[in-house]
Amino acid sequence: SWHCFGACSTGGDVFSFVMKKEGCEFRDALRILAERAGVSLEAQRDTQEDSRRNRLYDINEVAAAYFQNALTSPPGAAARTYLDERKISPVSIENFQLGYAAQAWDALMHHLEERGFDANDVVASGLAIAGERGAYDRFRHRLMFPIRDDRGRVAGFGGRTLPGDSADAGAKYVNSSQSPIFDKGSLLYALDRAKDAVRSEGAVIVEGYMDAIAAHEHGFANVVASMGTALTERQVQLLKRYTRNLTLALDADAAGSEATLRGVQVVTDSVDREYQPAINWRGVIRQQETLAADIRVLTMSEGHDPDDVIRADPEHWRQLVDDAKPVLDHLFDVSSARHDLSSARERSAVVAELAPLVAAISDRVVQSDYLQRLARVAQVDEAMLRLELRQPAKPRAQQAVLAAQSASAAVPSPGVRIVRNHVEEFCLALLFRYPELRAEAPAIAPAIFGQSENRALFDAWIEWSDEGEPKGSRPDMGGMPFEESLTADLRPQYERVINLELPSYDDDALASALRSTLWGIEQQRLRLAKRASLAAVADAPREDGGQIAERARSA
Repeated sequence: SWHCFGACSTGGDVFSFVMKKEGCEFRDALRILAERAGVSLEAQRDTQEDSRRNRLYDINEVAAAYFQNALTSPPGAAARTYLDERKISPVSIENFQLGYAAQAWDALMHHLEERGFDANDVVASGLAIAGERGAYDRFRHRLMFPIRDDRGRVAGFGGRTLPGDSADAGAKYVNSSQSPIFDKGSLLYALDRAKDAVRSEGAVIVEGYMDAIAAHEHGFANVVASMGTALTERQVQLLKRYTRNLTLALDADAAGSEATLRGVQVVTDSVDREYQPAINWRGVIRQQETLAADIRVLTMSEGHDPDDVIRADPEHWRQLVDDAKPVLDHLFDVSSARHDLSSARERSAVVAELAPLVAAISDRVVQSDYLQRLARVAQVDEAMLRLELRQPAKPRAQQAVLAAQSASAAVPSPGVRIVRNHVEEFCLALLFRYPELRAEAPAIAPAIFGQSENRALFDAWIEWSDEGEPKGSRPDMGGMPFEESLTADLRPQYERVINLELPSYDDDALASALRSTLWGIEQQRLRLAKRASLAAVADAPREDGGQIAERARSA
């Protein structure tokens, strides 16, 4: 048993010690202790699937060593020059196991086959692409970043183009394809190295690989990276194992601001709530809901990213982290800057965005402070805003955050909500996440998707994909990832779809799940059509009655 004589004053057995130290659940603590003791656990799970996952991890570990060795070879000179220009130290190159993928058709494929790995497993790992002439390398002439899970296992890779590459080189960053062990939306780059510091200092979340590497190189060990995408719910759930203190530090340009706001929404939706008793002025005790987390936003000057700031002045970065604003302060600044406050309609839009967030504050003193601030921004009487706060807030809080995500200058209507069709999104998530379902695509009519964004995503996916191979992409490019082929207006919806939680399916259950989902969409369409017909029938008598009354008055 153990006991902490510090501020936490907690204790327990060896299992609770590992759970607290590693930030994991009981089953994970049991597995960790069993591995250390050399005990084999008889788990109720598919041993064949476990064996396959372990093979994929082994493939990635061998590939990481291969890329690392290639970086020191003569063909890796361009990658070494780029790292030198970015001021990445040899120690960081070694610690993060950075590497180089050679400009070759199937060099890695041959290397792995020589070490006894099956070609189908290499394709399943996301390192190779199956072609008519055999499997070939996904990554060519790229700087390679091994992406590890929180236990330090190589789950996948990110590959970056090098300066001087032609436009035919494909997307700037390419990741391993989705696999049983790699899901970009559920991993955070450098968390395996940062988790101890995150426990004690909280997490600072940056966007790119280079941002995280620069931070660790200069002693900021609590920094992790979301790898260029909006923060997902699964990434937040992962961080919750280690800390409740989160600071978002993303780019300050237009795209970065949108990513920050999406990250803010994901974080606030994902963290736990606490209920505390509070006595109102009448002496009635009520339970007030508060976020069980401290969420802050670090804002950098335009055109700078964390890598630039840290390398130019590490102490300035430290100060920026210390001065990070509470999330609501950041939303106030963003909303005020995006609207023309000389216009009454624009000020009304600011109130529509921020009032629901102020209404959600449980501390009345803090709420009053923000209310006064909102009154000054909107140039209205504070008493009027208090009346606004008394309105039902159930959909409006969500509406405000969603409205804040919009990059357009249009004034949002206070009554408008973004409606999502979860059945359609689940169907798209199945198609996007499981390549084996592409064979089912010809039987799916685009018109089955009633929501325009979902239908546009499906159309884009059909155009991009032709029997499992990207249309119009060259094999030596590895195929442009689907996300990179999308227009900017579709990417937020794609992010929502691809990050949905899906059950695990075997091959038979997967096809059945798709058919059931399509049947559910069709039933949904039929119900909507029936309601529309009933509404039309119900309107007919009222129209006739009005005509009769009109004739009676004119008689």
